[in-house]
Amino acid sequence: MKDAFGLPQSLLVLGGTSEIALATARRLIARRTRTVWLAGRPSPALEEAAGQLRGLGAEVHTVAFDALDPTSHEAVLGKIFAEGDIDMVLLAFGLLGDQARDEREPEAAVRVAQTNYTGAVSAGLVCARALQSQGHGSLVVMSSVAGERARRANFIYGSSKAGLDAFAQGLGDALHGTGVHVMVVRPGFVRTRMTAGLPESPLATTPEAVATAVELGLRRRSETVWVPGALRVVMSALRHLPRGVFRRLPI
Repeated sequence: MKDAFGLPQSLLVLGGTSEIALATARRLIARRTRTVWLAGRPSPALEEAAGQLRGLGAEVHTVAFDALDPTSHEAVLGKIFAEGDIDMVLLAFGLLGDQARDEREPEAAVRVAQTNYTGAVSAGLVCARALQSQGHGSLVVMSSVAGERARRANFIYGSSKAGLDAFAQGLGDALHGTGVHVMVVRPGFVRTRMTAGLPESPLATTPEAVATAVELGLRRRSETVWVPGALRVVMSALRHLPRGVFRRLPI
């Protein structure tokens, strides 16, 4: 069970090789977390991540999970919850895609959408129902500022994150009063393997900074977390710009 500060003893990570998720897991293990489930596609990277977390003193399990196979989510995730209560689920899988290629190849664009939105809807609903059944827990959803307003440079990815963000907000409203806390995290540009080689945006951040924000959000039981916090003001201004002006911005 969680303590008064909202930090979990047990953590399920969906997207077990995500650098942001692993930074968050490390931070929570340093505080209170003792059991971690890393769910992702079987790979040496997943096993390496598990080994690193074990080295920090946590009991770590890996489980085969594929966001693109929603028919398996009920069984795969159900087995994890059957092992005992999960205090926090971190939904952190995602696919950035390649905007230029994805515009030329609709199947590639669909893969981005199915990973970031359809897969997340399926896994999110399965986990939400399990958390509700146990009567407590947090579902932390990694969204993105890219979902606040579609940009020419990444509107396929941005539109998938917009859908995910709206879904997570609605799910939080649906679960209000049940004992389940839903928190949407909206990072800006994060320096990870996924963004390596891309032009860095203003207010760029790190996985460790996102992890710090997640911990603070859990302690405060926040519903929305921006990383860095200044992006809340920036995106509010961009969201309300006239479309003609917005199109001329170098973003």
